[in-house]
Amino acid sequence: MAHTDKHGRPIVVVTGIGVVSSLGQGKEDNWRRLTAGESGIHRITRFPIEGMRTTIAGTVDFLFDERVAAPDLSERLATLAAEEAIGQSGIGSKGNFPGPLFAAVPPVEMEWPEKRKLAENAPERPVEYRDLLASAASGKFRPWHERFLFGSVADRLADKFGTQGQPISLSTACASGATAIQLGVEAIRRGECEVALSLGTDGSVHPEALIRFSLLSALTTANDKPEEAARPFAKNRDGFVMAEGAGALVLESLDHALARGARILGVLEGCGEMADNFHRTRSSPDGKPIIGCMNNAMADAGVTPGDIDYINAHGTSTPENDRMEYVGLKAVFGEEVLAGIPCSSNKSMIGHTLTAAGAIEAAVSLLTIANGRIPPTINYHVPDPAIPLDVVPNVARDAQVRRVISNSFGFGGQNVSLVMAGEPA
Repeated sequence: MAHTDKHGRPIVVVTGIGVVSSLGQGKEDNWRRLTAGESGIHRITRFPIEGMRTTIAGTVDFLFDERVAAPDLSERLATLAAEEAIGQSGIGSKGNFPGPLFAAVPPVEMEWPEKRKLAENAPERPVEYRDLLASAASGKFRPWHERFLFGSVADRLADKFGTQGQPISLSTACASGATAIQLGVEAIRRGECEVALSLGTDGSVHPEALIRFSLLSALTTANDKPEEAARPFAKNRDGFVMAEGAGALVLESLDHALARGARILGVLEGCGEMADNFHRTRSSPDGKPIIGCMNNAMADAGVTPGDIDYINAHGTSTPENDRMEYVGLKAVFGEEVLAGIPCSSNKSMIGHTLTAAGAIEAAVSLLTIANGRIPPTINYHVPDPAIPLDVVPNVARDAQVRRVISNSFGFGGQNVSLVMAGEPA
């Protein structure tokens, strides 16, 4: 007899988890350091930072050398996370993964080192797109042209792991990693596949990206003590910290997982999304899209706010985002229920991994359920009276966690919430 959820759809479970972040490689090392309240944020050494307003980041330096561009590092991060997830799942570990790939990848572009090299061929004027095309056509710089195509990371991952069909490259800003998981869940529910590999990756801490976010006044300038710079929900928060990392999940229908004797690591019960179309970077002041996103996820899961034991917050540490997340949470859960639900932010320790954030935080949510321990929000020393959340301040907390909602709210109002549980209902 087929196992179905409350809506009559195939139940989607997780059988493999992989994580890489500024805290290290692999979910065990990341989990140990997250629950110890350690920070992976540090001073940037990868490129010159003189004159920059923000000089810190959560970079993954053990995979980096000066010859690596953002797409290459993003691919390396994704490869490690996917290898860990696939290895744990015990399926497709020989380069023949039996399902599609949904890959959240950063919008790629040429970076300054590559532009300087092209400029050497056209010193009399600024480098333009036509220079890239001409270089690609000549064959001399063709590898660059191919590397900086948006789909190149997912294409190479598909070749490496032998995923089925055309790999899906996607970008929904800071919600991208969660969107990749949502697409995998929906594909299994529709019966298009029994297994899917969903991941988010981002290795794009480079000068141009840092400057662009600085111009938006989105980044913290608390450079003196990097490990204390990310302060989600605290009154003295002043912006997010850019970071790198990757998270990967192997998703399966419950029937498929049971048939092969796989270990069930968790259940993807519900996915909700809602775009607000309000502004290219800001959130809608009334919080309506955030509210609708969480309500959609819980409706999709067939649960109520009272069924949620922990909220893995988006919690970026920017003044506006944290306030808006609280407004949305209060509207969805009500003050009384919300007061009894812990709500912490992993970004206080690993920074904001942008495209990868939703996937990493989904992985951490599943580890929270499995281990009965909630990672803290560190650097919470100055409470904001306008945001009266239980943020699990500074120290991890033991707790029975059966169900989590994980929020991912992206620039431009691209929002996704995921509801996860430890075992099928």
